[in-house]
Order: sequence, then structure tokens, then C-alpha cells
Amino acid sequence: MTRRPGQATIAAMRKLTLEQIETVILDFWQGSPLNSLHMQGGEKAWKQPHIAVAAASDPLFVEIKKMIGPFYWTPEEAFALGRPGLQASAEELSVISYVLPQTEATRSDQRAMNELPAERWARSRYHGEEFNCGLRSHLAGRLSAAGYPAVAPERLLDFDYRTSEKFGIASNWSERHVAFVAGHGTFGLSDGLITRFGKAVRFGSVVVKADLPVTSRMYGEDHQAWCLWYAKGKCGACVHRCPIDAIAKDVGHDKPACFKYIRGVTAPYVAKNFGLGDTPCGLCQVKIPCEAQIPSALQANG
Repeated sequence: MTRRPGQATIAAMRKLTLEQIETVILDFWQGSPLNSLHMQGGEKAWKQPHIAVAAASDPLFVEIKKMIGPFYWTPEEAFALGRPGLQASAEELSVISYVLPQTEATRSDQRAMNELPAERWARSRYHGEEFNCGLRSHLAGRLSAAGYPAVAPERLLDFDYRTSEKFGIASNWSERHVAFVAGHGTFGLSDGLITRFGKAVRFGSVVVKADLPVTSRMYGEDHQAWCLWYAKGKCGACVHRCPIDAIAKDVGHDKPACFKYIRGVTAPYVAKNFGLGDTPCGLCQVKIPCEAQIPSALQANG
């Protein structure tokens, strides 16, 4: 019998495999109507996703909580919130992180912009994130139905934004930090995560009660290894891409200034011109050496 798009199931097996997880994710990416920019021609919002896995017991999760603040969830805490009454230690949990790369057409349009986001980019931020939210829930649901209880922390009712004493505006679950721990990539000068597929990406994650093989973290615990500025003291292309000078080589990313520009300028712009209720900018993610890859000068480290 031919399987309908988006209906991949996990076979009943004694041990969950990465191949089964990849099948569920790729099937949903290929067949879900949510994966669309809602433009003429039916373009997908994202290129093919890629997954990585972290152990929930990785000490980096606790270190990140200490840095961001007590409101930040470890995987064990997020699982307990989503599965009250179901006990699971960090050693029993795995964290699946996936990366959604922007399409070449979206990146090309965005490269031509200097002050405001391109329409495709804005649509990927709005409709693409609708798909991302759907994928988070879909994956957690499929895993749970197959006997591997799972939660998508970003989809929990308690997910929100707080104020970190050290970092300012911060959520209680960070997809970028999870992706770093899982081996997807490291942070750049603009705070974006540089992956093998570049910085022009988005992330999602699911915490599951299953023993999965952990992805090798090629950069160890160096959270800035794949940024040319931090690794070699040169580049700073993202500095010049920011229309309001919210990125600086000596201090990094000015989050309040970035937030103000997005809320006050780019969000009203896309609402008026494209009818989208999102908060895009992303100019610092393109027209840079790490747009779609690890910078070539650092690829031996990846």
C-alpha cells in the first residue's frame, strides 16, 4: 500500500533508530502542505532538513541554564513539564535537533536587500515557522504514538520569553543552544548559529525518552569555532550587513537595538506590504562567508 505524504510511522522495534526519525521528518517535509511559501509556483519554505542528537545528560545543558538564568529549561525539566507524572532522568532522554536551511531563491532575494527583508525571507519567517511548529508537534506525536514519549519544548504552553540578567531578552528554551550542544554548529558575531548548511537556517527540537546515538561535536565545547571573526580575527561581514549598527566587532550583538528595529520597522513593513504577521529581518544571515556553509577558511575544523 502506498503511504500518503506526511503519514510516516515508526515501526514497532525494540530500539528506536535515527533512520526512523529521519524518515518521519523527511516525509513531513516532503508531503506537508505547511512546507510552502504560499507563492505562485508552490515553492517549499525550506530545503531538506538534517538532524543531530544530543544526550539530555550533557553537562552543557546545565551550563547554559546557569548562564541564561533559572527560568531556562534543561531537557529533563522540559520533558517533565510536557509529560507530568511520567518520570524520566536525564540519562534516559535524548534531544533531537533539526536544521531547516533556507532555499537558494530565498537567500538570493535576501542578498539583494540592505535595509528591509525580501518577501521570500519574510514568508519563510512566517509560513516557514508555521511548518516548523507543525514539524515539532508531528515528530513528538509520532514518537509518542510508537511508544517513545516525547515533547516539543517550544510548543509547551509555558514556553515564553523572560529577562536574563546576563543576556537580556531570552526564552526558556533556545533552539540555537540545543543545536550547538547537538553538534549542528557554533555561534557567530551576530549571535546566529553557523552550521554546515550556513547561518541562513532555522531550528527545531524534540526531547524523547529513548537511547539514541549522540552526534559527534566536532568543535568540542568551543561555541565560536566556526566564526571567522572569533577564530581568526577577521571578517565581520555581518557587521556591515546590519542596517542599524546593532553588531560590532568589540561587543557582538546588541539585542535591544535589534529587537527595537524588528518591532518598529521590519514587522510593520511586512505586515503592510505582504500581509504577514511576523518579525523578520535576517539581513546579517546572507551575503556573508557563512551564509550557506562553514567559512571555507575554517572547513578543516568541520
